[in-house]
Amino acid sequence: MITPSQVVEALERVGRRLIALRDILNELDAAVGDGDLGLSMSKGGEALLEFVRTTPLNEGDDIGKYLASAGMAFNRAAPSTMGTLLATALMRMGKEAKGTTALDAGLLARMLTAADQGIQERGKAKPGDKTIVDALHPAAEAFASAIAADAALPAAAAAMLKAAEQGRDAAIALRSNVGRASWVGERTVNRVDPGTALCVEILKSLAE
Repeated sequence: MITPSQVVEALERVGRRLIALRDILNELDAAVGDGDLGLSMSKGGEALLEFVRTTPLNEGDDIGKYLASAGMAFNRAAPSTMGTLLATALMRMGKEAKGTTALDAGLLARMLTAADQGIQERGKAKPGDKTIVDALHPAAEAFASAIAADAALPAAAAAMLKAAEQGRDAAIALRSNVGRASWVGERTVNRVDPGTALCVEILKSLAE
């Protein structure tokens, strides 16, 4: 079971990772977009750290409500396209976990699937469009499959991360079909999609 304190620690790890990735994400984004993804995500990361600092999550508290509130805080700080997508993911995960005070493996799998579905719906993207979905969707499927096969949580997390990395790498040869990156067309081919790279880093933080 994942306890409230572990949920808080996970959000802290993600927040610190987003801040640390600022320059790398800006560089990746500059090749296919407007080059400000790192700035937006670092603001979101700072908001997560501030949220954790000022909003306690105690034993017996509603984890779903907490995650949804974290998503709203993220959205206020990073009201960009990617900020909105990640906020949507957090809020969908919170909705899935509503009323729970600890997270078991099955619920974690459903939360990750809800995040994937939320991003696909909000971003109007599907696998193959060269977006964050190309890493998140296979990751969610791999995690759910591993949990359904009674894999231990560390093994399921490893499968999730491997699938996300493979999705990121497979998308490199594709052309972006959604969002600002689609405007530059062929320039996106044979470049790492910033969203897939971001997804892998977030999942690494969670898997820790």
